[in-house]
Amino acid sequence: MRKKLGRKFFQRKTLIVARELLGKFLIRRSGGTVIAAKIIETEAYCGPHDKACHASKGLTPRTRVMFGPPGHAYVYLVYGMYHCLNIVTEKDGYPAAVLIRAVEHPNADGPGKLCRELKIDKKLNGADVTSGDKLWVEDRGVRVAASAIKRSPRIGIDYAGPWKHKLWRFYL
Repeated sequence: MRKKLGRKFFQRKTLIVARELLGKFLIRRSGGTVIAAKIIETEAYCGPHDKACHASKGLTPRTRVMFGPPGHAYVYLVYGMYHCLNIVTEKDGYPAAVLIRAVEHPNADGPGKLCRELKIDKKLNGADVTSGDKLWVEDRGVRVAASAIKRSPRIGIDYAGPWKHKLWRFYL
């Protein structure tokens, strides 16, 4: 069973979406090649009050996609060399997203490596993952037991004050 996730999946609380993306498949079509990789690690970024969230500084050209409708890709560059893929969640106008940190795919054990291996870059920023044909997420019937899901603080956000302690990183 292969079912592309629709807008309603992403139109929910960010923490729920972050957990439920585990075991789903990230699909990337580039040219004649299609890569499907199981999502095994995510992080939730929950709106304007979350000091680790890019939107905590308000609406900017970089964060505009986060303030839009759920189910769109928010792709940005970190350290001037690595792209990161997030998917916007919740509701139009509320800036929240889930970072896809890792997938089961060779050499894709981190958000930058994942984007490099799947050829995800800023050209996909704003792409609708619920209806597009270049990047989407599928439910392939893989059931993840609650006991298999681990939680920890998010990675690389020491600047975020008390928000750095939130257990908003989910992984298998």
